[in-house]
Amino acid sequence: MLKDLGVKPYTFPMPVLMIATYGEDGKVDVMNMAWGGVCAENMVALNIDEDHKTSANIKARGAFTLSIADIPHIEAADFFGIATGNKMEDKFERSGLHAVKSGRVDAPVVEEFPLTLECKVVECQHTAYGFRVLGEIVNVLADEKVLDEKGKVIPEKLNAFVFDQCRSGYYAVGEKVGQAWQTGAKLMRK
Repeated sequence: MLKDLGVKPYTFPMPVLMIATYGEDGKVDVMNMAWGGVCAENMVALNIDEDHKTSANIKARGAFTLSIADIPHIEAADFFGIATGNKMEDKFERSGLHAVKSGRVDAPVVEEFPLTLECKVVECQHTAYGFRVLGEIVNVLADEKVLDEKGKVIPEKLNAFVFDQCRSGYYAVGEKVGQAWQTGAKLMRK
């Protein structure tokens, strides 16, 4: 029997994404976010509070990178969601991770994360529902360890984890359980 829970933002899974930007002083800032993702073939949408340092950096630089967080770096990824760059000047340094400048946009690439989208800001929107950033994906960088022989990403090698909005947990993902556009195809013939 279904039980009425009221209005809750319960979807599962939610991605754990790392937004990396440069501050006005050129320092690397990384923020953990779950309220966003791909919204078109070459576009991402980020729904973040405008008072975040990341928001100011995005507006000033017109660019960001968006990375998939992986299990080997879950401690740093969670830390990026706890600490604020507005109050902690050495936030990125404390993580022990390393960054290099993107070759395509004015934003850092965190070297330890296995998959990174380099994005340029297309539009910043102020709506009744909050601050939204639309970014165009101009390139994708992937660690060779997560690619097959044809250069395609092997999801289970990402070691990604997702956010559980219902109980505030992180869960590992990776086991393939079906093939898109084939697993349900037999129902087309009924």
